[in-house]
Amino acid sequence: MSTPRLQIDLDKIFHNAATLVTRLKAIGVSVTAVTKGFLGAPQIAQTMLSAGITSLGDSRIENIERMRRSGIDAQMVLIRAPLISQADRVVAAADISLNTELKTLTALSVAASRACKTHGVLLMVELGDLREGIMPPDVGSIVQSVRKLPGIRFMGLGSNLACRSGVSPDNRNMAELSNLASRFTTSECSTLLTVSGGNSSNLDWIFAGGEIGGINNLRLGEAILFGREPLRRTPISGLHTNAISLIAEVIESKSKPSKPWGTLAQSAFNDAPVRYDQGDINQVIVAIGRQDVDHDGLTPPDGINILDASSDHLVLNAGKRKISVGSSISFQLNYSAFLRAMTSPHVGQKLIEKGVKALPYQGVTVLPHAA
Repeated sequence: MSTPRLQIDLDKIFHNAATLVTRLKAIGVSVTAVTKGFLGAPQIAQTMLSAGITSLGDSRIENIERMRRSGIDAQMVLIRAPLISQADRVVAAADISLNTELKTLTALSVAASRACKTHGVLLMVELGDLREGIMPPDVGSIVQSVRKLPGIRFMGLGSNLACRSGVSPDNRNMAELSNLASRFTTSECSTLLTVSGGNSSNLDWIFAGGEIGGINNLRLGEAILFGREPLRRTPISGLHTNAISLIAEVIESKSKPSKPWGTLAQSAFNDAPVRYDQGDINQVIVAIGRQDVDHDGLTPPDGINILDASSDHLVLNAGKRKISVGSSISFQLNYSAFLRAMTSPHVGQKLIEKGVKALPYQGVTVLPHAA
């Protein structure tokens, strides 16, 4: 079997998605499953839909188009602000997009009118993380302008935290978003406005009894795929944390000194790592490197340590183990490592599905945690 490869357990992803959908539905919060991490792969997206997800979100219109071509039947949300140059494609493939700029919204209006369609928009609000978002005092005037645009339907407000500056969701900033949204709920609205509070980083707050207020949607990717919340990467009770692994093949295994010799300068990646003399070690090299994966996001098996990585080589200290050339080593990944590996043309993917569908979280019954 080819290496390196990502091994993706669809049953565990189903379990995670179903568990989160059930737990959040009980408190009035819907889930938009984020598909960008796996490039909108139809089989993984369909697994999420089978688990009860009804809305899929992606940051790239190409991934949404891929899912559409494969016959995926779900509400599609473009979760990165649209490119004006792609306005026609956005209106054609996405039901809803997240927006902050009136110029972009005007372009979407023109595209929607030309296509005789209505395109939904969520306006993103800046709550302190300093990535995308309209400053709160400016939201009212933007909403008024949006409601006048032909072919555009104002769907509600959203926010994004913890992605750039690490600002955590809490009662204060979520209440600010809820209060803003309440200003725009009028009798003319036939449906409840969506208030999309954020991403997987909101789960720690919400499951700890946070004051939900008007928050009725979350956009979840990392929690479904990895069973962890992003703020401290702690496991979420009842979820699998090992649904995805990276398998890489050993191409060298030798006893070598732990400290380099000769005149030292910068490495190929502009760093000058400090080496401590530990005597001879069992050094192992596997055939994957920085070009294909974020090596800082890999966790090797117990007893093995990652020493460094170059473009194409991952160098390990195998400890007391004698690992033969041609054998494989399985690594756990975080979201960053998965993103890079999934987008590398040199890393394959193997989907595993045994058809065993775990029951979702029910009431106070907590599913066993898989470390």
